[in-house]
Amino acid sequence: MLLEVLTPERKLYTGEVYGVQLPGIDGSFEILDKHAPLIAALGNGKMKVLKDKNHSEFFTISGGFVEVLRNKATVLVEGAVAVDK
Repeated sequence: MLLEVLTPERKLYTGEVYGVQLPGIDGSFEILDKHAPLIAALGNGKMKVLKDKNHSEFFTISGGFVEVLRNKATVLVEGAVAVDK
């Protein structure tokens, strides 16, 4: 699945991933390869990018939306910072 993470200032991440865990406004949820189409609002919290089944990257995000369509997830957020585990 292709993942793009965009802020108003720049493109923070682009690449093929296994999945992504996101902080929704009603709780965390996960989007995996070949997920059904979806649009959801995001809250503040940690986003976990699952590069494969054994490697992950973490970002702290502040509010936004995610759109999943044709095996591409686009995460639009107000702000995001890469963090260590």
